[in-house]
Amino acid sequence: MNGYLEKLTSYVDTIRSIQETIITNIILIGQIPSPTFKEKRRANAFLERLSELQVDECTIDGYRNPIGIIRGTSDTKPPIFVIAHLDTLFHKDIDHNFKIKENSIIGPGITDNSIGVGVLVSLPEIFRILDLRFESDIVLGGVIQSIGKGNLRGIRHLIKTWSTPIRAGICIEGTELGRLNYYSSGMIRCEVDCTITTGYEWEQKFKPNAILVLNEVINQLLQLRMPQRPRSRIIIGKISGGQKHGTIAYSATLGFEIQSDSSKMVKSIFKDVKDIMEGVGHEYEVELKLKTISNLNAAKLKYNHPLVKSTVAVMHELGLKPTSGPSESELSIFLSRKIPAVTLGITFGKNEQEKDAQVEIEPMFKGIAQIIGVLMAIDSGVCDE
Repeated sequence: MNGYLEKLTSYVDTIRSIQETIITNIILIGQIPSPTFKEKRRANAFLERLSELQVDECTIDGYRNPIGIIRGTSDTKPPIFVIAHLDTLFHKDIDHNFKIKENSIIGPGITDNSIGVGVLVSLPEIFRILDLRFESDIVLGGVIQSIGKGNLRGIRHLIKTWSTPIRAGICIEGTELGRLNYYSSGMIRCEVDCTITTGYEWEQKFKPNAILVLNEVINQLLQLRMPQRPRSRIIIGKISGGQKHGTIAYSATLGFEIQSDSSKMVKSIFKDVKDIMEGVGHEYEVELKLKTISNLNAAKLKYNHPLVKSTVAVMHELGLKPTSGPSESELSIFLSRKIPAVTLGITFGKNEQEKDAQVEIEPMFKGIAQIIGVLMAIDSGVCDE
């Protein structure tokens, strides 16, 4: 059953032999702007490229996720999903022309997640050159509306509406090679808008400053007692507001995230947060609007799950050191529906979420071989027990 492991090293060299095709797909897809909620052009290009590669079926689901299906040899084995999100953080007014250097690709969104999508759309050709056939159907899904306010809506819809059982899932992220995510924390991502009403009534008394009001919110959030078990925390992520140095800020926004190993604890902390907002708003006589941007339930595989153990074996065979941590990717949706899945990184990168984000080319071939190895492990039956 583990005979595929000894083939992985040779697979790296074979995959490297078609690096021009892979890089072309990365550029073809990645240079199309695809901000969350506006992924249509990239989705169409993804589907067209799969069609050109003659996958057995190309379609779009009811939520406009583009999907390619490579038929397996068995009529009874459930499909294996390989997923990458299509959206990036960058709008169309940003220059999306990538720079190709000897061992790197530079451009906005390349790390998250244009390289993942480019590799995903290259898999049919990689299967062909490696002469691979699988018992299961392989479903290649480019999912939309994943990042931020997208709240993973694309993958939620795809999994919820799929008509058959799903054997397992692999989620592809651009970086970091060696990551092995097999659990996700419970999470609620929030924004608080503070708005000071201007007018005559405020001219007669002290005007509150929106930034200072949110500073008081932060102080009270940091005073909340966080349990060590289940591990829980509030991360203050961003704050913005005001117009200029010498003018009181009449509006400001605070972004933070509640995280815990327990979904129940996340909800409990969120209730405390709502109480803080009501109290501070009443005390300062200002409007504080609390918005939930996205949320996830805590879910996990055990470290001794056959899929996790097989993925570790694949990584060791390729000379990779597995690094584990919670993931807020599409992984959480698979796991919450009791579908075994892992998230894997393709290569190494830097300047993530910047316009000059950069990924390395050479490690990418091991990253792709790793995906092939995990696919072969799943197809051999490690998730069927």
